[in-house]
This record gives sequence, structure tokens and C-alpha cells, in this order.
Amino acid sequence: MPEYHLRRSEKEITDPRELVEIIRGQKYMTLALCQKDEPYLVTMNYGFDTDNQCLYFHCAAEGKKIDILNQNPNIWGQILEDCGYLDGQCDHAYRCVEFKGTVTFLKTREAKRHALELMIDQLEPNPGAVKERFKSEKAFDNVTVGSIQIKAMNGKNNSAD
Repeated sequence: MPEYHLRRSEKEITDPRELVEIIRGQKYMTLALCQKDEPYLVTMNYGFDTDNQCLYFHCAAEGKKIDILNQNPNIWGQILEDCGYLDGQCDHAYRCVEFKGTVTFLKTREAKRHALELMIDQLEPNPGAVKERFKSEKAFDNVTVGSIQIKAMNGKNNSAD
């Protein structure tokens, strides 16, 4: 399979700090999953673990997404920063990060707590109140938390022309 690159290389984001800035500044990611050559997209919120270069998400313990990921844990994802439509230019300004990775599901309470606290810190304006709900260790027994180990990522900046 040939390796592809951006046609307009001046729009490519290569600075890892800018990629992390985009990831940390958004609330939703879209994942492309595949089962038996049938694509499936899912959009969900996430938390980013800079130290481990992974994204965390939580979801129901069963359903189509879980079934697909258990059969094929390889994903392609995108996080988009919408910078608005450019009036009179028939164009849209944005920055995005695309990534490929592998999903695993966390098993231990400690790992789930770490992932959920990262998500809460990234998403909540008042994280303390939400974290209070997870004081009980039993709160982690029935929650499903996925981890996406990022294997590669790149970005595009279509906001500066």
C-alpha cells in the first residue's frame, strides 16, 4: 500500500505540542471501526494521557461498538477543532489531528480511576463535584473504559491562508 501525504504540505502540523494542544482543547473524537469490511463510525468524548500517549473513553459494556472492537481493535480516529466557515471564500477553517491506534479495555479499578479522572479533568468545568461520585470503589466495577494506544498521528491546519 502506498504511503500518502498531504497534497499541500504547508498545512501539515508536525509540532507535537500543537497536536497535543488540539487534542486537549476539544471534547469529541470520531473513531472509524471496521467489521468484516463494513465501516462503522462512532463519536464520543475522551481524555488524553500525555505521559502514555493514549486516549481514554467510557462506554456501555455491550453493543455494536464493543462487539466490533472485540473482533478488530484497530481504529482510525480524528479530533477536529472547528474554526468556522470563511465567508466569501467557500472554505472552512479548522485544525485536526488524525491518528491510528489499538483499543484495549481496562480491567483494574486503579486503571479505570486514572482514565476517568483524566477525562473529568479535561471535560468538566468543575471536576471536583463529578469526581465525588466516584469515591466508592464499586463505582468502577460496572464501567467500561477503553484505552487507545496511539501508534501514529498527524495534523492539518486549514485555518491560516
